[in-house]
Amino acid sequence: MGKTMTRLQGLYHFRHLIKQLVEKDIKLKYRRSFLGYIWSVLNPLLVMMVMYLVFFRMFRFEVENFPAYLIIGQTLFNFMSEATSQAIYSITGNGPLLKKVYVPKYIFTLSKVTSCLVNLLFSLGAMLIVFIFTKVTFSLYMFFIPVVLIELYIFTLGVSLLLGQMSVFFRDIQYIYSVLTTAWMYLTPIFYPVDQLSEGMQKAIKTFNPMYHYITQFRTLVIDRCLPNFETIAYGFFLSFLFLLIGIWSFLRNQDKFILYI
Repeated sequence: MGKTMTRLQGLYHFRHLIKQLVEKDIKLKYRRSFLGYIWSVLNPLLVMMVMYLVFFRMFRFEVENFPAYLIIGQTLFNFMSEATSQAIYSITGNGPLLKKVYVPKYIFTLSKVTSCLVNLLFSLGAMLIVFIFTKVTFSLYMFFIPVVLIELYIFTLGVSLLLGQMSVFFRDIQYIYSVLTTAWMYLTPIFYPVDQLSEGMQKAIKTFNPMYHYITQFRTLVIDRCLPNFETIAYGFFLSFLFLLIGIWSFLRNQDKFILYI
């Protein structure tokens, strides 16, 4: 308990550094870009349009409001994928700084995930545009969306902490994870309805794929205009905190060895 309080105090003490790191990541992403932050809205819109033409027009999925269905899955998955991919380099990329001064090492991973969360919030503007053009009925249930984003953020942070510490000792993880992320994307019902799959595959996805639960909750709030069932919400939070605990445990267990490998 004492160590936990000390770490929380350390997190509060370095809050200004975290803010600066987040701002730096966001500025670097759009540096020398003519449209700048507009790409946070424009990019998901353009990608959604391409995927809409390919998957809806060619495969003829029977999905209510497919553009909204698609951009929700695409935006949430892209956040997780981008944040965890950047987190792989969060420790090794700051090796020179970690050798010179003391700062809690998890700050660099935390700042990567948080900067991607800020980009996700910008991308909600693209969602809003799609919702307006596809005549989504806005409801009070949408006020529950921040809860879904919190679940997703916690889960992503846990995976990021795990990957960040693994990459210090095993640099090939970046290439392996790239392949795994591609497989993960196709095993997540982003551009197809889950009921198109066999019952066995559906059960596997609903049991072992956390992204299914976060995306489904978001879609239920927006497209179905109702609250997700309690089991989906509870299981989503369970997976979030499970991965967070695994990530924190593995990170703290190995962080003292980082200096020998970075």
